[in-house]
Amino acid sequence: MELVWEISGWAGAAMILTAFLSVSMGWVKAGRAFQGANLLGAAAFILNGAFHEAWPSVATNAAWLLISAVSLLRLRGARGTEAGAEAPAIHLPGVPDTTGQLAVVDPARAACTAPAGHAAQPGAVAA
Repeated sequence: MELVWEISGWAGAAMILTAFLSVSMGWVKAGRAFQGANLLGAAAFILNGAFHEAWPSVATNAAWLLISAVSLLRLRGARGTEAGAEAPAIHLPGVPDTTGQLAVVDPARAACTAPAGHAAQPGAVAA
């Protein structure tokens, strides 16, 4: 029976880390799939922590589970009645969106471009 609790802990770790990696890399938005994986992972960690009597871990993961459950309920309410629709990502004030793409500027072209309002002179070298 001990093996079941160990598998639960490792499965919970895999779910939470995979969800975090997926959002951090921009593969998925922080929506239902992310919160669902967090909820299931936290539940698995709670089982494992209770078996090992690791109460700080149980308390932390209980809070994690509650946060994920509330987020899922809020996403469900924001979704309306559309079945299978993914709710838009929630953006908090002051927290940057790390899921966007960065603009890549070619340094050679940027140096040759004249500033706005000025005509480029032939043969001029950018400083």
